[in-house]
Amino acid sequence: MEKEHSNALINETSPYLLQHAHNPVNWMPWGDEAFEKAGEENKLVIVSIGYSACHWCHVMERESFEDSAAAAQMNAQFITVKVDREERPDVDQIYMTAVQLMTGQGGWPLNVVTLPDGRPVWGGTYFPKENWLNALNGIYEIYRDEPEKVLEYAEKLTEGVIQSELVTVNPNKAEFDKEECDVILSNWQSQFDAEKGGPNRAPKFPIPNNYQYLLQYAHLSGSKIALEHVERTLTQMAYGGIYDQIGGGFARYSTDELWKVPHFEKMLYDNAQLVSLYSEAYQKFNNPLYKQTVIQTLEWIERELTGPDGEFYSALDADSDGEEGKFYVWKKEELQAIIPEADWASFQSYYHVNTKGFWEHRNYILLRDDDSPAIERKKVEEWNALLMKERDKRVRPGLDDKSLTSWNAMMITAYLDAYVVFEKEEYLKAAEKNAKWLLKNQWIKDGQLLHSYKKGESKIDGLLEDYAFSIQAFMKLFEVTTEEEYLNYAQTLMEKCQTDFLDTNSQLFFTRSLNGKQLIAKSLETTDNVIPASNSVMANNLFLLSHYLDKPKYKEQAKIMLNQVKDRMIQYGESYNNWAQLTLKLTYPYYEVAIAGKEAQEKYLTLKKEYIPNALWINTQKESDLPLLENRYSKGQTLIYVCQNKVCQLPVQNESEALKLIGH
Repeated sequence: MEKEHSNALINETSPYLLQHAHNPVNWMPWGDEAFEKAGEENKLVIVSIGYSACHWCHVMERESFEDSAAAAQMNAQFITVKVDREERPDVDQIYMTAVQLMTGQGGWPLNVVTLPDGRPVWGGTYFPKENWLNALNGIYEIYRDEPEKVLEYAEKLTEGVIQSELVTVNPNKAEFDKEECDVILSNWQSQFDAEKGGPNRAPKFPIPNNYQYLLQYAHLSGSKIALEHVERTLTQMAYGGIYDQIGGGFARYSTDELWKVPHFEKMLYDNAQLVSLYSEAYQKFNNPLYKQTVIQTLEWIERELTGPDGEFYSALDADSDGEEGKFYVWKKEELQAIIPEADWASFQSYYHVNTKGFWEHRNYILLRDDDSPAIERKKVEEWNALLMKERDKRVRPGLDDKSLTSWNAMMITAYLDAYVVFEKEEYLKAAEKNAKWLLKNQWIKDGQLLHSYKKGESKIDGLLEDYAFSIQAFMKLFEVTTEEEYLNYAQTLMEKCQTDFLDTNSQLFFTRSLNGKQLIAKSLETTDNVIPASNSVMANNLFLLSHYLDKPKYKEQAKIMLNQVKDRMIQYGESYNNWAQLTLKLTYPYYEVAIAGKEAQEKYLTLKKEYIPNALWINTQKESDLPLLENRYSKGQTLIYVCQNKVCQLPVQNESEALKLIGH
């Protein structure tokens, strides 16, 4: 179809940028060209940031960016830049900090006006068209008539952003104890929802790291409060509308306190982490609901988010056919026409096609609850197959088919976590196939990674998150496959981070490489959010690598990094939960389990049926000179060595004996 307008985004690969390529706004991609043009024309720059699955980004596009009069004003007064926050989380982080300093809140779409050198002067999130144009006109006129005022404000605001991104170095010795984890819980538990799990507020985000930490803490400390909160949360999320009961996979968040009405977009990073979480929870609780949730979610990943070379796509949109959630919800008469009449009463009760499941506009969200009748899984799968067949006839939500290194690495880890628990060979194959894709396309030389990929084109220098999650994935691949090559990849990437990303002052790592062109401020990401902070992932990576490679300096660095966030972690556990997992490793008994011999793999998988969060695993079926495996291989028998602080118990051959040595 012939488009009336095209702008400079037409040559981009990001689905979000391509969505805006035919706006009448003269959008340019983020880069030197846009800011040089602004300098030459002495114009302020609009930096508008969003992502393809963002509902309110679509709304603002329809109202303002597709409107020719609004576009004419924007084009006349400003240079306009569009940014995909998933391609450039570093840019997003800096301007999000600026908007939070200005307004006290943030979100997407994120809209900032900057000087021609990128320093911010004004910003906010979603604006209705009239408010947007009035605000822009006001800023344009102030800059035209009193530019010194704008410059002065930009200087102050930029200084505020720089200060916000700094980490105050903790001068105290890096020491930690178990009691600090008890304080984390006591400060946090007042925010637990005692009925539906999760936080006692809306919206509710399923932040997997919160529950991974609480599960580990409950297991190690014996805390009934933490354990019950995890079980309640995971069960209610899997029952809720936030989970796609028919096709698998979780939406990004629930708009209410009931996990009922989702914001319907489905993100790869959420589902990767949730697969890991539910796999671990199955080890602990042995709840078939958790197993079913993992299996169904991975079926959805394979069906809808996996590319031809094993790469994983980024997201599915909330909207389809111009309406949020239209793909996922049902009218009662639609359901009655699909489900056999003899099954209707039990189907209606099971999925709450009643006041509990009613949403709006005569639509129902299928969900389960504690009062859902017990129905044979085979029957439920029959219903789901009928509904899937019908749903597939609908207009599909938009697919964001770019592949991000960091998110793909998370998915490698997820598949491996699921494989270890459920031993489905296809999970291991999917993880290894993606690792091959990553090494072929995103690893360019000497451990240098690229961030984004689409249809054969890799681009954007890797950010710390790409390195952090890739190191994590390669260590997990080494653990599960015993291939030492994967451990070498992890070590190469870690050394690259030490040379290119390290802040020598705090021993933390900058978000972007010091070798690349710098933004208006250097950021050090430390707060765990829906994705754990890349620094907390790095600290945990350092701890594990220190054991695998016998590098005490790595463990010391991990402790120094943890020390920088210690006070905030104790006070605000919910926002530092991945850091808190490292605290558990440092304060509770931590075991190194080395298995050597022909049956190493089988014994490893048997032991991993138990939930053992406080152990590092290393296996071999041949001689190895790795520190934990050296001189451990003995032909004709498989031995399990349980060690702690480099002191090993006598080896055992029986898995149950090994479990006793680990305190099980």
